[in-house]
Amino acid sequence: MAEYSLAEDVEIVGAIAAGQQAAIGALYDRFHRQCFSFALRMLGSEEDAQEAVQETFVRVWRSAASYDRDRASVPGWVLSITRNLCIDELRRRRRRVPELPSLEGAMDHPARDRTDEEAERAIVGEQVRAALGSLSSDQRSAIELVYFHGLTSQEVGRILNVPAPTVRSRLRLGLLKLGGILQEKGLASVD
Repeated sequence: MAEYSLAEDVEIVGAIAAGQQAAIGALYDRFHRQCFSFALRMLGSEEDAQEAVQETFVRVWRSAASYDRDRASVPGWVLSITRNLCIDELRRRRRRVPELPSLEGAMDHPARDRTDEEAERAIVGEQVRAALGSLSSDQRSAIELVYFHGLTSQEVGRILNVPAPTVRSRLRLGLLKLGGILQEKGLASVD
């Protein structure tokens, strides 16, 4: 794998397309953490996230020859495979569970192990998710990838195919807007 340590992502995909097994290991080393974080966030299960990452790189191996650098960066392509696998899994879950139980009245009789603090945290979390949903997709993507997936602005820049300063700008503007929304709802205060 040392032969690929300095190679560009596109070169590694080319080597994978040529059937070089060491290349898939190099690509896995570069992107498995991001894929796992992303899948874990979407699926909520470490086991399912690990399975999604494994299948991601199987699909990378099978479809490397069809990769088009004009359509997506390598990190964006790999994460889109992970995303599609997660969406497929979520759809399978919905088919397996025909109808989710109603949440109506769930707060009337809280479970013994559910504290008021946990209930309040859940409500605040829902309001923060709604506020995140009101941001532009560029700002929301930057915030989610940095704060929920633990990526650096450089890694996010590679995934979104934009310079790192653009990512930092989107983060700043998104966080300012998010802070304003949360302040209006009484969930944040001005210091």
